[in-house]
Amino acid sequence: MRPGPAGTPVADAVSCTRLAYAFGDTLAVDGLDLAVRQGEVFGLLGPNGAGKTTAIRCITTLLPVPAGTVGVFGHDAAKERMAVRRLLGYVPQQLSADSGLTGRENVALFARVFDVPRRERAERVGQALAAVGLADAADRLAGTYSGGMVRRLELAQALVSAPRLLILDEPTIGLDPIARTGVWDHINAVRAATGMTVLVTTHYMDEADQYCDRVGLMHRGRIRALGTPAELRRDLAERQGTDTLPTLEDVFRDVAGSGLDDHSGGGFRDVRSTRRTARRVG
Repeated sequence: MRPGPAGTPVADAVSCTRLAYAFGDTLAVDGLDLAVRQGEVFGLLGPNGAGKTTAIRCITTLLPVPAGTVGVFGHDAAKERMAVRRLLGYVPQQLSADSGLTGRENVALFARVFDVPRRERAERVGQALAAVGLADAADRLAGTYSGGMVRRLELAQALVSAPRLLILDEPTIGLDPIARTGVWDHINAVRAATGMTVLVTTHYMDEADQYCDRVGLMHRGRIRALGTPAELRRDLAERQGTDTLPTLEDVFRDVAGSGLDDHSGGGFRDVRSTRRTARRVG
């Protein structure tokens, strides 16, 4: 909770307190404390294996919360799973669109999954497709879409339920710079129109620097640095005693080191999945 405009408490969009999750003997998330404010774009950054995707899966209720707490707009993700699910849209790193369905059919399927009332589905599907610039291609098979169009289709799938929180796990992976910009343009247009909160993971530091209000740099299961991109760059410059302002990538390297040690390399399954996604959208 944080004070609102009139002094009344306002729940954070996401609140993690001492969240921990282990896969066998491997501690993926290690006492994570995280607060995402309502209405902001928050970037969760870190090397492969830092625990970002595991944390997101706990927030989205796809994984249980074995230790600590996770709240979404004041709802307990462990005890109020359906209430949490109704508040969010999720674009996973792995592709979720069906190439054998049209764009409209893909989004309509998600409208049913997210329990959009039957009488509203057709209109909401059309609105979601229009919001991401796919109205003209809605009745084409998704298998004919370009990589950028596929990611925008998945964004439409996540938006069809009118979520208050949009969670994006590597939303522009494998896309060329023009397609990446297009995806972000549509995210920002929807955010400006609805006021929704966005939580995003990305390895593109230029994206985080340009589009995120605040970022948290995660390493070995915990947040190691937190602030606006400009604040983190200035802090590193002061610590290094230089007049040249570092980049956000410099901050990333300072926090995570090479990102190539045994604790932060990710698993074979993660690497294989990421490469498969990149091939399909590239």
